[in-house]
Amino acid sequence: MDVHVRLDGQRDLSGQIYRQLRTAIHEGLLRPGDTLPPTRELARRLAVARNTVAVAYERLVAEGYADSRAGSGTYVSTTGLPTPGPATAADTTGPGLRPRALWAGLSPWAARKTTEPTTSAHDFRVGLPDARLFPYDAWRPLIARELRLSAAGSVGYGDPSGHAGLRAALARHIGLSRGVRTGPDDVLVTTSTQQALDLIGRVLLEPGDRVAVEEPGYPPARLPFLTQGAEVTGIPVDSEGLIVDALPPDTRAVYVTPAHQFPLGMPMSLRRRTALLRWARQHGTAVIEDDYDSEFRFGGRPVETLHSLDRDGHVIYVGSFSKVMLPSLRVGFLVAPAPLRSALRTAKYTADWHTSVPTQAALARFVDDGLLARHIRRMQHTYAARHQAITRTLTDHFADLVELVPSAAGLHVTAFTRGHLADPDALADRAGRARVSGVAVHTLAEVAANRSARPGFVFGYGSISAPDIEAGLHCVLGSSSGRESTGRAGG
Repeated sequence: MDVHVRLDGQRDLSGQIYRQLRTAIHEGLLRPGDTLPPTRELARRLAVARNTVAVAYERLVAEGYADSRAGSGTYVSTTGLPTPGPATAADTTGPGLRPRALWAGLSPWAARKTTEPTTSAHDFRVGLPDARLFPYDAWRPLIARELRLSAAGSVGYGDPSGHAGLRAALARHIGLSRGVRTGPDDVLVTTSTQQALDLIGRVLLEPGDRVAVEEPGYPPARLPFLTQGAEVTGIPVDSEGLIVDALPPDTRAVYVTPAHQFPLGMPMSLRRRTALLRWARQHGTAVIEDDYDSEFRFGGRPVETLHSLDRDGHVIYVGSFSKVMLPSLRVGFLVAPAPLRSALRTAKYTADWHTSVPTQAALARFVDDGLLARHIRRMQHTYAARHQAITRTLTDHFADLVELVPSAAGLHVTAFTRGHLADPDALADRAGRARVSGVAVHTLAEVAANRSARPGFVFGYGSISAPDIEAGLHCVLGSSSGRESTGRAGG
């Protein structure tokens, strides 16, 4: 372990070394079992006699902070140590640097733990695919090959626009699967949908510009625009999606989830999509289309993208691989009109230069070899069974407690609550009890930007197996009406 020790002057050198190492142990910087530097090596680095270091080590051993093993070295003790504390206390009142006041209000959004690992027996969290079913055996050789090329020195810094092979593969993929007619030059690879929104905001918005978002809607989508000084306005949605007539005339950009509105789940009607594009043309407004999980559709005709209907270059199409593959992959993309290409490329370079080159190259092969399409087809069948199980259980067993919002796509369904559960406090209490009993579940207020939204639950089914769904729903809703779980498989 390379330990930093600073000596001040020439007095009590052993004591200085002892105290700094003891502090590092107290604060958890040196952990139980960590090896302290050999006395000869530390003495050479500090330009002191070896015996000076040895005396400090002997004191640590004598006081129980370290153990000395003949012929092996000196180690931090594994027993009897105090609980580590923070290196420095957070000072929020004294002098020093402070963030802009804006960030204090935004921090709660980033602090939400909707996607942290869970050991819940029934996991209804939103936005998570089933990582257990990812084709790791197919992915490992692809990423290993690219890492070998990197080790050989054949891969350096990448193009800010993205790996050429991946941009071409993405253009073909979304052209075939979603009807997005585009070429590789229109595609820019990002780290995520969130970064795509950040780049779009940097390129399009001036401080004070208005951005319209769905209400209720996806909270993180607001954050990039707010931090860039935009005025973010919530626009209500109904059964057909965003209400176009409610858009303020000075809106510079509109963010929408037309294929599967988040969090309610309904698609935007063709009539409403046409109206939005007409409105954007008339007002010179950008439409940001987040097509976040439309690959998984379980009924009805595929919903045409706004991008495929756009004839005037007002739509920026955004997608990612977090739902179809893994959230930890951190690869997304956007498709932008030609006039924005250069600025977006520069914005990406400014932000982080480029997304991981080995990951991009492996993903290009994954798409071109048909492995992505095969994985999506497999997961469509899996998620269709879960979608059927959750909608059937809510309809058959809990129709008196919840009103299911119709949805035929994606990885979650929303259900408005009725009766006493329509009271937000009772709803929050029910969700809290469910978590205590081993169910990870979120209320609509927890995942929507509008905290005054109609009370309800949002049930994700990406991380829960179909046979566990009915029992999990009974844990959330059953006891509230005097019913207990039947334990029967949910499909």
